[in-house]
Amino acid sequence: MKLSTKRRALILNGALGVLLLGGAGVAYASLNSGPPADAAPLTARVTRGTVLSSVSASGSVTSARSRSLDFGATGTVEKIYVEAGDEVTKGQTLARLDDTSAREAVDAARAALDAAEDADTSTASGYSQYVQARNAYREAGRTLDGTVIKAPFGGTVTAVNGTVGGASSGTGSSGTGSSGSGTGSSGLDGTGSGAGASGSGSSGDSSGGFVELADTRRLEIAGDFTESDVTKLKIGQPATVTFDALPGVTASGKVTLINPVAKTSDNVVQYSVTISLSDVPDEVRLGQTATAQVVVAKADDALTVPTAAVRTAGGQSTVTVLRDGRQVTTRVEVGVKGDSTTEIRSGLAEGDQVVRGTPGTGGQLQGGFPGGGFPGGGVRIGGGGGGGR
Repeated sequence: MKLSTKRRALILNGALGVLLLGGAGVAYASLNSGPPADAAPLTARVTRGTVLSSVSASGSVTSARSRSLDFGATGTVEKIYVEAGDEVTKGQTLARLDDTSAREAVDAARAALDAAEDADTSTASGYSQYVQARNAYREAGRTLDGTVIKAPFGGTVTAVNGTVGGASSGTGSSGTGSSGSGTGSSGLDGTGSGAGASGSGSSGDSSGGFVELADTRRLEIAGDFTESDVTKLKIGQPATVTFDALPGVTASGKVTLINPVAKTSDNVVQYSVTISLSDVPDEVRLGQTATAQVVVAKADDALTVPTAAVRTAGGQSTVTVLRDGRQVTTRVEVGVKGDSTTEIRSGLAEGDQVVRGTPGTGGQLQGGFPGGGFPGGGVRIGGGGGGGR
């Protein structure tokens, strides 16, 4: 019996629809099947090792001792002996003013003092004149010393903020160190007025001086730790420092200062902590971004399991142990909770096999095909235009 063209088209279209529907059903079942009921769990052995717990924060490399140096007298800059990047030694002259008038003032004050000493100092008036002359001579000496900037310590010149022929305002100097903050003053101290007394601070760089000086052999970073992390920190704890611009380069250090005053940014409370560096690689430079990781707890020769295997609820910790093919929930006492492993003090034995989790399926779909129905909005069976014999 011959089939009409319409009839044949209808049959072929219907068969194609059945095939598409069957394929879609297989795909749907596969995507929603999930892991087999008997999928092997991910496990790990209980082993002995060292557990480390650490906290970290980022900051920039600064000098633990830096100084902003200026002249202790006013005048015209006559000579600059250094430039940025130069290494200098303690007491080295860095810059000088024209000291002609200062020397003349010293000579005049010396003559006045000599006259006062030769006069009768046994009377109150005579002694008063002597004291005034002596003080004037000392002041003239301090002014002369203030025409020279000398290095108060050995270090690296980080900036020179003046030029020959320029004017000096004689503002003294300030600096940073390791215990507080302070401003230097001029005086007859052998290092030149303007070098000032040794200033101090937790970190950072002074700026605005005629010459900026930093001790690059004593470096540190100040990182901002969260309020929860800072409670774990103590002075003297060891730290490992890495540098963003120097992959693979590390330096050791220790906590030397925990700022007692918090600062809040975007509702996040943080505390500045200073990490002093030791054995600093030659590649490290001032201003580089660094990350300090501070070890806050350590357990040596401890039974360890992956931290992911430990579950804690209601103050109780448990792990799932694989015994004779069965998963047994076991209560444990934990010690140091490390970054990747956790110390187990009791409840497990070396060699036990603990469950970390069950393999996922990835790409699993739930609740049908996206958009509802079948892929492509469903499969129509039939010719769509009505049938006919």
